Amino acid sequence: MTPAPALPASIDATATLLAGADYVAGRDLATVLFLALRMKRPLFLEGEAGVGKTEIAKVLATVLARPLIRLQCYEGLDIASAVYEWNTMAQMVEIRLAEAAGDVDRATLGSELFSERFLHRRPVLQALGDTGAGAPVLLIDELDRTDEAFEAYLLEVLSDFQVTIPELGTIKAPEPPIVIITSNRTREIHDALKRRCLYHWVDYPSAERELEILRRKVPGVAARLSREVVAFVQAIRREDLFKAPGVAETLDWATALTELDAVALDPALVSDTLGVLLKYQDDIARMSGSEAKRLIDGMRAQLQAAQ
Repeated sequence: MTPAPALPASIDATATLLAGADYVAGRDLATVLFLALRMKRPLFLEGEAGVGKTEIAKVLATVLARPLIRLQCYEGLDIASAVYEWNTMAQMVEIRLAEAAGDVDRATLGSELFSERFLHRRPVLQALGDTGAGAPVLLIDELDRTDEAFEAYLLEVLSDFQVTIPELGTIKAPEPPIVIITSNRTREIHDALKRRCLYHWVDYPSAERELEILRRKVPGVAARLSREVVAFVQAIRREDLFKAPGVAETLDWATALTELDAVALDPALVSDTLGVLLKYQDDIARMSGSEAKRLIDGMRAQLQAAQ
């Protein structure tokens, strides 16, 4: 088996590693990621939706050749879905077979029923096991969607990289997984969990960095259109919108405009395609027509001044 690539030895090496997978990171993100890998600490990423938090875990798994284990959080997520549960149907069959065979030694049967054979490993417990390919990347995505009870359960996992199962005992990871936790900040995460992690706020990128992201991710977009798309998106984020577009929407919009054979922005084209960039009707209605023209005129003046 080919050994997994070594962890980056410096901040610059971390940035280069990410860039090799077309993830354009600022030095602040490369620094905290390097420290999280070196210190074997979970990395807690907060920021608006669509700014690339989840992508960091995917890129890490790719460039480090590690398995990616993803726990997608949602309201009502419980231990049975996230960590482990017992295969109760198989346990019932085992009990019936033991009774039919006349072999009902309760102590022996009990220890067999609550063994690894009947244990369903969910994402968290999978990440604490031996994958055979090095420590996996555990992505706990959108933790803010869960409740505080589940958040509290994670404290043992994030501090000691272990899970305690009452019937089986404590299962500890042979090697700490690389843990990436994301939150869109729909609610505050408790300080007890944050203390166990390194923290980074993933902000919207600067115009220069967003343009580089666009060039890497959607290379077929014309140069002029790329500049205008990024400048327009940067301008629209400064408006009072219910939900400003993220980088993911920028890439989708540039792709859509290219499919329409656009080479530059105009008010009619922007108004017709705002549903790709904005996801709330009130925002779309507000930015259509004359507002689109105003932003385009301002964007063009800014681009000309920069030349």
